[in-house]
Amino acid sequence: MEKLIGEFSVGLFFWQTLLFVAMLFILKKYAWKPILDAVNEREEGIKKALESAVQAKKEMASMNADNEKLLQEARSERDAMLKEAREIKAKLIGDAKDEAKSEADKIIIQAQAAIQSEKKAAIAEIKDQVASLSIDIAEKVIKQALSRDDQQQKLVKDLLDDTALN
Repeated sequence: MEKLIGEFSVGLFFWQTLLFVAMLFILKKYAWKPILDAVNEREEGIKKALESAVQAKKEMASMNADNEKLLQEARSERDAMLKEAREIKAKLIGDAKDEAKSEADKIIIQAQAAIQSEKKAAIAEIKDQVASLSIDIAEKVIKQALSRDDQQQKLVKDLLDDTALN
């Protein structure tokens, strides 16, 4: 029996080996080539994807540099515009101050001229009133002093003496 088992084992081994070789041949002809082609194709796809990723990374770095440059230019342009706006604002404020000072000076000069004019008019009016009052007072004093004949004679004599002296 051992001999039968040994022959059976050798036969089984032969058939298994033959089936294995046939299976390898069939797999090589029909399965491995498409599998290897698919693996190679997948490997190429991965390589291309990696190359594309590297290229995209380079482009992103370039775009970031360009964006940073544009951002810096925009910032400098904004700063220049703000500086110009500040200068214009300062100039407008300065011009407004100068114009306001000029107008204030004109108003002060006009006010001073008006004050002088009013002052002269007031002095002239006071002089007129003083002269009028003086005449009224003198008239009343003279009327009272000359109410008698002897006082009139004395006043005329005094006036003649004064005029002779001049």
